[in-house]
Amino acid sequence: MKKLVIVTHPNIETSVVNKKWINELNKTPETYTVHSIYENYPSLNFNINEEQALIEKYDEIIFQFPLHWFSTPYALKKYIDEVFTYGWAFGEGGDKIKGKKIGLAVSTGGGEENYKSPKGIPLEELLNDVILTFRFCGAEFTGLHRLYGAMFNPAESILEENTKAYLATF
Repeated sequence: MKKLVIVTHPNIETSVVNKKWINELNKTPETYTVHSIYENYPSLNFNINEEQALIEKYDEIIFQFPLHWFSTPYALKKYIDEVFTYGWAFGEGGDKIKGKKIGLAVSTGGGEENYKSPKGIPLEELLNDVILTFRFCGAEFTGLHRLYGAMFNPAESILEENTKAYLATF
């Protein structure tokens, strides 16, 4: 079954990593549907019913984004807050996320050393609130793909290897 990739990058045109990931995902439209939050909603006024209907069509969803201040970009937090509603995603009658497989594909500006103890905080801990949200809604968290150091313009060989790992992860 096809996988839905919800991309939340505020300026994809200047991205190296997320743009590379999207280009590769788009080469296999029979496997991945790429849905860009900023492209579809530049003012971030989501059509909640359309977004919920879109999510309902897929059993596997990947949220792809660059880390912003040790968390998701604002647009993704807003998206989850508004789309994952009571009675739809959780609570009485809220079972539309239950059983879905949800993963994260994240790029960081800083290098890997910033996310290792004792100096840094592991990426899984920084994104724990998002992971817990999906689990609270009954989804299965399938994993976290990452590329560290995006702001340092990784070599093409690193991007290629990382992109292959992304596709293999999901």
